[in-house]
Amino acid sequence: MQRKAYVPGVAALLAAVLAGCTGSSEDGGRSDSSNPGSAGTATQAAQPGKYATLPEPCGVVEEATLDQLLPGIGELTDEAQREKAYAGTATLTYDTDRKVGCRWKVESAEATDHLLVDFERAVSYDNAVSDDSQAEELFAKKREAADLPEPVVTATESGAPSIGPSGSPSSSPSAGSSATSSSPSAAPSDLQPRLLEDLGEEAFLDDELNSSGSTAQQRTVTVAFRTSNVIVTVEYAEQPVTVGVVPDSKELQDRARKLASELADSLSG
Repeated sequence: MQRKAYVPGVAALLAAVLAGCTGSSEDGGRSDSSNPGSAGTATQAAQPGKYATLPEPCGVVEEATLDQLLPGIGELTDEAQREKAYAGTATLTYDTDRKVGCRWKVESAEATDHLLVDFERAVSYDNAVSDDSQAEELFAKKREAADLPEPVVTATESGAPSIGPSGSPSSSPSAGSSATSSSPSAAPSDLQPRLLEDLGEEAFLDDELNSSGSTAQQRTVTVAFRTSNVIVTVEYAEQPVTVGVVPDSKELQDRARKLASELADSLSG
């Protein structure tokens, strides 16, 4: 009789232990893996950008490239002045992890050339927004500020004239003509401010011709591109010494785009 009374007691004890090990969702006994809807499965934060640092801006441009962009360097006979010209001047910034830049200015017998290289790293402080998305938003504002003209419609197969940014037929310059002697309104359509498709993840080029308080005209070409969460801007300007001479648009654009491509390669390397 005693033996029969003892067995049910053991069974009751085992049942209680098993019940404790398989507690209901209300008492918190179930693990996160067995409850997909629990707070343990939180939404993942947006991914950080590819770049956590920025390059040293005054050292990122090769001397051979500066020779092409700033021809006046070759005319400097004083070694100290030449070294200073190559070194450039860092732009004022309060956070070198987020924004850095460098400026160069060199005078020659024919013109004064200016160069600015700027790097900006976007960082999102919103867990739902990635650094790349933050950079996309910043780049969109930069592109809008440039106020680029509408895309140019190229000539059709039937030979219809191409349509320029203003909507009127655009005329190509005759053979042998130079952008130096033409007015900005008559610039070829492929030299107009435009989006670029072969640089970074998105890019654009702007080209402006201004008079700086005199008859001397300064042309400024800006090439900006984004790669991941970094935005790079190249601003290249030239002002001839001779009154009435207009800087060649194609030449300046080619130089600025070449430098931008080199900077894009250095970031991806």
